Amino acid sequence: MRLILTALLLAATLPASAQIYKYTDANGKTVFTNQPPTNVDAQPVQLPPTNTVGPQGPAGGTTQAGIDGTGSQAAGYTILALSNVPNDEALRANNGSFNVDVVVQPALEMDHQLQLLLDGQPYGAPTRDTTIAMDNIDRGEHTLAVQVVQGTRVIQSSSPVTFTLQRISTNSPARPQVKPRSGG
Repeated sequence: MRLILTALLLAATLPASAQIYKYTDANGKTVFTNQPPTNVDAQPVQLPPTNTVGPQGPAGGTTQAGIDGTGSQAAGYTILALSNVPNDEALRANNGSFNVDVVVQPALEMDHQLQLLLDGQPYGAPTRDTTIAMDNIDRGEHTLAVQVVQGTRVIQSSSPVTFTLQRISTNSPARPQVKPRSGG
């Protein structure tokens, strides 16, 4: 059985143009070969077409890939994603401030920058830093994504991440009480 499996695996790796033959040897075992022996009733084996996979586009989000307006090949990043942000979960930041990390591979080209999108709108100025501070974000559900930009042109966008920001309520008994100053 092991010989048959090995022969089938070897047969699968041969080029599609090679012919495979099957016969039974003197010991009653099935043999596969690309050169049938003489004086043996070897039958040709019909193999299905070989599966092929073409080149894949960049992972991690939608792109404006392919040919740009100048006719040159647009840059593509194989990885463009946010990390340090829980997806479809709650993020606790009582003051509404936290850091977002961007994973980008290969490294950013010299004229490319990163632009965060908070709820579909640009947040802050474009930057080359991969750790970006978010400050005083309102509580509630938000979406966050990142874009690679070249000036005003979007090169590539990440998939959006949805999270719920939890902040301490102004009515919470756990919130430090502010005491009014006594005038005096």
